This record gives sequence, structure tokens and C-alpha cells, in this order.
Amino acid sequence: MSTRQESRLHSPPLPTSRGPLSAAVVAVLRDQRQTLPGKDVVAVADPYGDDLHLALYVMYELHYQGFEGIDDEREWDPALLELRRLLEQRFLVALRADVPRPVPVKQALDDLQTEPVGHDGTSVSHYLQRDGEPVQLAEYAALRSLYHLKEADPHAWVIPRLHGRAKAAMVAVEYDEFGGGRPENIHARLFADLMDDLGLDTSYGRYLDVAPASALAVVNQMSLFGLHRALRGALVGHFVAVEVTSSPGSRRLAGALRRTDAGPAAIRFYDEHVEADAVHEQIVRHDLVGGLLESEPELEADIVFGIQSTTLLEDRLGVQLLKAWHTGRSALHEPHGRLLEPKSRRAPVQ
Repeated sequence: MSTRQESRLHSPPLPTSRGPLSAAVVAVLRDQRQTLPGKDVVAVADPYGDDLHLALYVMYELHYQGFEGIDDEREWDPALLELRRLLEQRFLVALRADVPRPVPVKQALDDLQTEPVGHDGTSVSHYLQRDGEPVQLAEYAALRSLYHLKEADPHAWVIPRLHGRAKAAMVAVEYDEFGGGRPENIHARLFADLMDDLGLDTSYGRYLDVAPASALAVVNQMSLFGLHRALRGALVGHFVAVEVTSSPGSRRLAGALRRTDAGPAAIRFYDEHVEADAVHEQIVRHDLVGGLLESEPELEADIVFGIQSTTLLEDRLGVQLLKAWHTGRSALHEPHGRLLEPKSRRAPVQ
């Protein structure tokens, strides 16, 4: 049982900006007399770029942990919400344009179960299982910490927007994500233990400044879908995509950690997901999706969009990580020397 201090006892500092949008958001949070950019600046922003996604991430984070020294009332700042909506629309339009042609939900679910081959250029878990070095596993954990230290929180937004069988299924899975009533088993807590085993700083938001846009986009998608009732079907699609693909991917990552002689807490996180998410897959396919379509069949296209856009963003992140690692580079936005060096360089278990 972990005895660590909770990673979310303190809010993180504001990050370093990456362009005019994120700079303006950070400046306005520090001083309300500053002004925010308008539609003309948003219209030329890269919908998958660092500046837009850092700005979105910062504004979304006001609904979670907030930032050090920033008044909690800023969560509902009208000017920030107006800019956020413009950025969300820019991101959504790009996602809708880039996802594949819509298919029936059953086909979209079946497609998720088609295992990627190890050399497809996007499968990070295959690469880490086979060839990943300890520092690459640490980088991966650092980037994933932006979500996993608040694991399942973005999905909880959808619970009040569901009812009947779909709601019961969602709550059943979320109950497991939140530790089944035991705080030491909350998945966010287990991930902090994993980070500790890998020699990483477990402070909430610690690695925001080194996360590339592709990693920020993955987390922003969850918040975007979760915070809008109109996107409840897309949030369900996202959740299903995560749960259906989690078990095999977690098995490979657990294998990677065993191969590199990581600590027991690191291995436990992914072992837990191998078992739990295999069960969750059946619940989300049959009761969450099935229940939602029974009551709101018009949401089928949104569910498929959630599934397909999740795959799109995960593939974009995977390509960027593997391109860096295959060429011997760090995948971080701004590598900080030995920041992510594991605590020790133990020999792999034979």
C-alpha cells in the first residue's frame, strides 16, 4: 500500500507559453487587465499546434486543479470562456475533417479490436515492449501523466448526461477507475506510484512544459468532449476506444517494464489495467454503447466520431514518439538533460 503524499494536494505553476494564444491566456490569468486575442488570431492557428493546445489545456485545467496563485473564480471568466470556445471550434473542425468516413458503430468497435502490427509506425506499446529503453519508458510515463494523474476525471463529466442502462454502465466502470472505494487503489494514485518507481517527479502537472502538442491534444480531447453536453456521444465513443484498446496495450507495457526491471508499483499499474479493462470492454460495448443507442439512437454518428478521433490523435502521438526514439532523440518538447533518467540503470532480468 502506498504511503506517498497525494500528487494533487497542490496546484501546479502556470506553464511557459508557446505562442500568442497561450501567452495571452497566461497573461490574463496573472492580470485581468490584459486582453485576449480575437477570431483573426485563432483563425490562423494550427489546430494541432503547440500554441493552441497549450492555451486550451490551461483553460481546461481551471476546471480540474487550477494553477498556483490563480483565483478559483477564474474558472468561469467570461472572456476566457469566449476564447476557449473559438479554440474548441478550430480543433473540432480539424478533427471532423480528418477522421475517416463514418461507419456503423459496430464496425467502429470491431476496428478497435484489430491489433496493430509492431512495425506499423504508430504502435508505441509494441516498440516499448520489444526495444524500449528505460529512459523512453520514463518519457512515455511523464507525458501520459498529464492524463493519468487525473485518470477518469474527464469522463466523469458525462455521468449526469446519461441515464438508465448507459449511466449504470458508466458508473460501474468509473467506480473501478476510482479504486472501488479504496483510495490506495485509485488509478491516478497507482500511476503516481508507477512514476515514483521510474524515478519521476509525481507532482501534478510537473511535465506540462515538456509535453508536445500531440500529447496535449490527446488530453484536451477528453476535456472538450466531457465539458459539452452536446458532445456526450463523442465522449462515450472516446471512453469506449480507451477501454477496448487498453487491455492488450497494457499487457505489452507491463512486459516492457518487466524486461527493463522496473519496480513492482510500475508493473502493477499496467497489470491492473490488463485485468480490469478486459472486463470493462464488455460493459462499455454492450451496456454503455448499447444502452445509449437504445435511448438516443441519433447519437450513433457522434459515438463513431469519438472512436475515430481518439484513434487519429493517438496515432499522431505514436508517430511523433517513435520518430524521435528511432533516431535516438528525446520525444519531449524541450528535453531537460537528465530530468527523466531513471533512478538506476539495473541490468534487465534474464
